[in-house]
Parts: sequence; C-alpha cells; structure tokens
Amino acid sequence: MSTHFAYWLRMLVLAAVAAFALQGAGPASAAPPADAVAAAGQTVAPAPAAAPAQEAVVVKPIPAKGDTAWMFVSTLLVIMMAIPGLALFYGGLVRSKNMVSVLLQVLMIFSVVIVLWFAYGYSLAFTAGSPFIGSLDRLFLAGIWDPASGAFSYAATFSKGVVIPEFIFVAFQGAFAAITCGLVVGAFAERARFSAILLFTALWFTFGYLPVAHMVWFWAGPDAITDAATLAATTDGAGWLWQMGALDFAGGTVVHINAAVAGLVGSVVIGKRIGYGRESMAPHSLALTMVGASLLWVGWFGFNAGSALEANDIAALAFINTLLATAAATVSWVIGEWTAKGKPSLLGAASGAVSGLVAITPACGFVGPGGALAIGLVGGLACLWGVNGLKRMIGADDSLDVFGVHGVGGIVGALLTGVFAAPGLGGQGIFDYVANQASAEYSIAGQLLTQAKAVGVTVVWSALVAYIAYKVADVLLGLRVPEEEEREGLDITSHGESAYHA
Repeated sequence: MSTHFAYWLRMLVLAAVAAFALQGAGPASAAPPADAVAAAGQTVAPAPAAAPAQEAVVVKPIPAKGDTAWMFVSTLLVIMMAIPGLALFYGGLVRSKNMVSVLLQVLMIFSVVIVLWFAYGYSLAFTAGSPFIGSLDRLFLAGIWDPASGAFSYAATFSKGVVIPEFIFVAFQGAFAAITCGLVVGAFAERARFSAILLFTALWFTFGYLPVAHMVWFWAGPDAITDAATLAATTDGAGWLWQMGALDFAGGTVVHINAAVAGLVGSVVIGKRIGYGRESMAPHSLALTMVGASLLWVGWFGFNAGSALEANDIAALAFINTLLATAAATVSWVIGEWTAKGKPSLLGAASGAVSGLVAITPACGFVGPGGALAIGLVGGLACLWGVNGLKRMIGADDSLDVFGVHGVGGIVGALLTGVFAAPGLGGQGIFDYVANQASAEYSIAGQLLTQAKAVGVTVVWSALVAYIAYKVADVLLGLRVPEEEEREGLDITSHGESAYHA
C-alpha cells in the first residue's frame, strides 16, 4: 500500500468509494459457527475493488467507528465484572475476617493475568500454530503496530470485510482471561496462602486456560472463504474444538467449566476449612453480594453481546438473550428454593441470577429468545441442585459454590446450546460462509454430541493441569496457611489489614 501511495493520491475518488462501500457493508444476519475469534494480526483482504483497467487494486477494510466503540464499551464492562463485580460478590460471601483477602486476591489475579496476557498469553491463544496452542508471533504484542509503514493491524470479525483494531481485541480477550482466573479462588476461599494462589494462577493460566481458549475460539476469520477448498483450509488452521464444530459463543467451556473444574480440584487438594460443617460460615454481607451480583449482570452484557465483535443483529440477540435467561434463572431458583425450604432468600436470588448468566453464555448468540428462556429456567434449577444435592454428593468444601454454579451452569448451557441453536427451534443454526447464508442442515443429535465432547475435553484438561499446578505450588510455597492463621482470619494474618473497624 505504501509503495503506491502517490498513485492512490491520484486515485483518491475511486479508493474512497471502494472503502466506503466496504465499511458500510452489513454484518452477517446469522450467527457464526462458534465464538472463535479472529487470528491475531489477521488483516483482512476482501475481494478486489473496482480499479483502473491497467492495474487491479485491493482495498483493505477500515474498522467502523461504531464497532470499535462498542468493543471499547464491552471491554470496560468485562473489566467491571471482575473489579469490582466479582470481588464484591465473593467478598460478601466470606466471613468478615477474610473480606480483605478475597478482594486482594481478585484484584491481584486480574492484574497478574493481564501482564502475562500482554507478555505471551494473547500470542499463544490467538495466533496460528497447532490445533492445540498458538505461536509466539505476537510475543509482547509485537507486530500489531508497524512503525515502518505507520500502520496498525486489524482483527477479523465474523462478517466478511468487517474488522476491528487488533489492540481492542487484545484488551477484550485479556479481560476474559483475567476474570476466568479470578473465578477459581472462590472454591478454596478463606484458607489458601496468597503467594501460592499467585503461583497457581500463573501456571494454570499458561497451561490450562490458553490451550482451551485456542482450541475453542481460534480461527483466521471468514474473509478467505470463497469455496469448499478455502473453507477446508481455514478450518484446518483453526483450534481443535473449533474444527470439531463446537459452539461456544462467549465462554461456557473456555471460562466457566474451565474455571469451575480448576476450583473444584483446588477445594479437594487444599482440604476443607477448619470447622466446616460444625461452625457457622454464613456470608458476612449479603448486601455486598447483591451489589456484586448486580455488577456482574450489567457487565455480562459486554461479556456476551461484545463477543459478537460487532455492533450488529447478533450482538442484539446476545443482549436480549442474556437479559431474559438471567431473569428466568432468578425466578426458577427462587421458586425452587421457596418450595424446598419454605422461604425465598436474597442469596438464592443473587445465585440464581449468576447461574442464568453462566448458562446462557455459550448459547447467547446462537439461540432465539425462546431457547434463552428455556436455558434460563433449566439452568436456575440445575444450579440450585448443584449447590445443594451435588455438593453433598461430592463432599468437597467448595467455599463459594464455584462448581455448583459455574460448572453445572456451564455444562447445562453448553449442552442446551446444541439443542436450541437448531433453526427449527428458533436458533441461528450454522453459518455457511461459502453460500454466505445460514446452512440448511442442522442435526440436534450430532451437535449435542459435539458439545458433549467439548465439555469432556475441557473438564479433563482443566482438572489435569490444575492438579499438577496445585501440587507444584504446594511443594514450592505451601498451599494452605497454618491453622492458627486460618482461625484468626487471613485479613490480619496475611495482609495486616481489616475490612472493618469499630
């Protein structure tokens, strides 16, 4: 482009017309085949624009300001989910003597993961490499800005010829990685050593989160797809579970199941809290838990609708599905709890809302509102069972019910995505990038099997990596604080601070 700069000045009118046409192209009307995201540094080159007879010209698409602004907002909303949303949600659920410890853990984990994401995480998750992990082509975000040409690189979206600045894509996905790692600590809250938590986080992020994110979400974007051969080539270069056809719009496997399994393993390896089952361990502030849950709900619109990567119809679909499913899960949880225990509770309502958010996450851009309603209602009841019946069956001290909500909700949502994504049930089906329309073929049984395989791979891989990471942290630093420190509370013994003063 820079070699022909003088030529383009002379051809300003033609180039402007071509660029305007590309920028104004409408987004795809059907959902993408999964929430895989564009390859790092993928600068899209659509079909050649009109050019003078003596020379063919290729015009690169320019990010639309509306799409870019939406991704800024979505990224900020996801950050808000973690700090302060998740921190306050978890903080209210622990005893007052451990409030500071949980707040600091979430804040520090978020910060550490963002640094690691910048250094190597983004590159390993979202560049071409193997079907299981990316390369180091974007180490320290190298190559996104080219000072020689004065150009930034773009990331492809799910619509041909539509791109966003790669830097905002990096930030958006970095916030996803950070909150995922933060979710884990709720399973073993109130008894883990701070330094060991940070070491575990670095290990699990590197060997647990990044491979799953690459396998589920990485592909090179749709722009090179013109026929069956180019579709096959693009698919062959994608992550393993993407190639398999797994549907995960915003993180049912990558975020929720992944984190929940790692947390459950941690609760078993570290052991139960002193006095668990004998002493009261009720939440010290349901008011803060309610505030945290509300921030999570608001932020989740960026999490889910932002995963469309564009301000388009699919983002709107994900938005309304997130609103509806979360409300439905809140209702079903409270009614279920009310029926079983005789009283509705604020803790149940807040937990029900989070369960709905989790359950709709993998499905939000694929299913219709009817499917979202069903997923929310089922997800709320399933997670209510997860934090009561299933928790007793497992016998682990999952302090803040990470597996009961995020694990059960993520699994239910991932499986029901395969059902309600069917066009016959109001879903978006699978988008055919060769024909540039929704595919006429969809098998609920086939897709359900694919979803189950993706869930299984995530569970096994996360559990294996987490177990090894916990053992390494235990050998090097010691996972658990001494008994006397646990009894006194981690706020004072680990951090020399107290959340509250008389």
